[in-house]
Parts: sequence; C-alpha cells; structure tokens
Amino acid sequence: MFKLMLIEDDATLFNEIKDRLTGWSYDVYGITDFSKVFQEFTDIKPDLVIIDIQLPKFDGFHWCRLIRSHSNVPIIFLSSRDHPTDMVMSMQLGADDFIQKPFHFDVLIAKIQAILRRVYNYNTEQITLKTWCNATIDYEKNLVTNDVGTIELTKNEIFILKLLIEQKNKIVSREELIKSLWDDQRFVSDNTLTVNVNRLRKRLDELGLGSYIQTKVGQGYIAMEETAV
Repeated sequence: MFKLMLIEDDATLFNEIKDRLTGWSYDVYGITDFSKVFQEFTDIKPDLVIIDIQLPKFDGFHWCRLIRSHSNVPIIFLSSRDHPTDMVMSMQLGADDFIQKPFHFDVLIAKIQAILRRVYNYNTEQITLKTWCNATIDYEKNLVTNDVGTIELTKNEIFILKLLIEQKNKIVSREELIKSLWDDQRFVSDNTLTVNVNRLRKRLDELGLGSYIQTKVGQGYIAMEETAV
C-alpha cells in the first residue's frame, strides 16, 4: 500500500480527498502541526506528497523547497490560485504536477496513478546505467556524472532524459513525451512539459550538458550525442 501525505489545511476538503483515496487503497496521512510539516514528512516517509500552496505558517512553496532539498519523493500541488506563475514556480521547485481547484477527483487519481507507476515501476528495468556525452546516467539513483561532477535529478527530470536518450539524435515529439510522462495528455497543459524540460536543461548545465538537449520548434526535443573529436 502506497503512503500518501496530504498537506491541506481545509479540514472538509482534506477529509473528502482522504476518504476517496482510502477507497483506492492508499494510506493517507495529514498534518497535525503546520509549523512542523517537514518533521512530519521525515517521520512518515510518504511515497507521494500532495500539497496546497496557501497554508498556515509557511506556504506550500516553502515546504516543497525544503522537501525537495532532502528527497526526490513525487510532489503534486493543489491550489485554488489560478495565476500561471504559481504553476511555473511549482515546477521550478521540483514538483511533478499541478492541479487547480476545484478539480474532478478522476483527474487527481489519474495523475497519482501515473506518477506512482512511473516512479516506482520503471526502475525495474535491467539496464540502470547509460553512457551519454561522456557522462554516466544512473537511472536507479537518478544521478548524472561526468568529469565536472555529479547531479541528482528529480523523477520527472531523469525520466525525460531517459526518454530522450533512448532516441538520441532523433526528435521526440511533445505529444509522445507528455503521454509517456502523464499517461493522459488531456489532463496536462503544454506549458507543464516546457517547464520540466527547461528545468532539466538548467540542471544539466551544471555539468556542461544542457546544450545537448535541443528544442525543435513545433516538433519536440532531441538529445544530441556528443561528436567524438
């Protein structure tokens, strides 16, 4: 049974979501002290976090930043705020998805199922190490290493990189990436993918590899293989 941590201060909404998720055989935990969210997170060790933006004490961005600095656990934001910068900020902080309130429960469960399948199932593949552009990609540990150093990617970032590397030097369409990442592209905004790819590039830039992920306008993205000198 997967453990889900629901960080929501609206008691009515919390109980409604908890009841629905429990019916899907998820073990749902709430927050008892909103000034100690991270402490409760470390105690519970959830498999996925669902978090609101507007919370007592500190907002959801604060807790997402703190959780992400210590863990790659999948994070989904729920928010009644509809400003595009909220979604962009969420993705830049390392969230895996963003759902605006009010939402249909089928959308939430579809996103949860897709993320859990991707995060906890794809690592069972036999091939866990891959070499690309003189860097070693460790799919199991979400690490990219070259002579410059090592970076740890989020689940979304390593999955996007994996999809692109598997078809290196070939254009992978935006539609294919969205479908592979979130299963049902009807529930995903096109900007969500853009933010995730840009975040991946920014991380790869730390190793001098960001330029090898190229955008093909109107088509998709391509992972270029470094040409041997």
